[in-house]
Amino acid sequence: MNTATPTVGMLFQAHAQALSLRWHCGQENDARPLRGTEALPGEALAGYLNIIHPNRIQVLGRHEQAYLDALKPKARKELLHGLFGAAPALVLLTEGVLPADDLLRAAKQTATPLLASPVDSGKVLQALQRYLGEKLAEMAVLHGVFMDVNGLGVLITGESGVGKSELALELINRHHRLIADDAPEFYRGGPDTVLGRCPAVLQDFLEVRGLGLLNVRAMFGDSAIETSKELRLVVHLQRMSEEALRQLDRLRGSYQQRSFLDVVIPQVTIPVAPGRNLAVLVETAVRNHILLRKGYNAPEAFIQRQREMVKKNPS
Repeated sequence: MNTATPTVGMLFQAHAQALSLRWHCGQENDARPLRGTEALPGEALAGYLNIIHPNRIQVLGRHEQAYLDALKPKARKELLHGLFGAAPALVLLTEGVLPADDLLRAAKQTATPLLASPVDSGKVLQALQRYLGEKLAEMAVLHGVFMDVNGLGVLITGESGVGKSELALELINRHHRLIADDAPEFYRGGPDTVLGRCPAVLQDFLEVRGLGLLNVRAMFGDSAIETSKELRLVVHLQRMSEEALRQLDRLRGSYQQRSFLDVVIPQVTIPVAPGRNLAVLVETAVRNHILLRKGYNAPEAFIQRQREMVKKNPS
């Protein structure tokens, strides 16, 4: 599970270039967490200036500056007291707004990090909310290879040595994309969405027995790598005995449901045996899954055809 809470310093490093961030004061307090120790579910972590329900990141653009400038001295002093008294993680000035003397003084007195960006407030908030949503989301690390196959996020699982990495290499050669090998990270992207990504230390690498560690980007180019994808299908590779193979449903295949972070994800089990082209089978499983999502079910269509033929030719 994801337990690490991002800090002001981490946010600055992640967006310093994209948002042209710069410090006004409080840099010595950049270890301040972006989520409070008593955070409530659904709390607003970043938003425009709000004193009634304070945000952890208070954003002040031109509109908020105009509001502050229109206040009488007493009301302005009370608002600034409320703003910094709520101990926000960060106050961020946007749209090129410069801190007034009293605002800068209050930030320094409370050791509150004060940053500025010339970027539009709406774009800044979008970037912050996306960053916080990803960093603070519930997360799990799963063993397997996460691939982009025909535009679909597919997690390939199976016991050690079953051939997951070799299959991934074959899929890459067939112009599909690697996201993460061995330990992809998955997190909730929404109520019914699980997103997967690669840990930074594993980015671009694939381990194949006998060949060792391969840099897929260096070997196949940037087009062979995808950074993240929604998890839509699990393909489980399994060695099976002859008896187990005979017990498989030949009409409907081997489909189950798996739950990741309380989201149900479909899973298909593919038997591993000599001579089976697993890459073709995975591609076919993905195409079949896409058809199922569109409402077409091949076994049901076949059964319906049989029924119609029986009606036409009763014996």
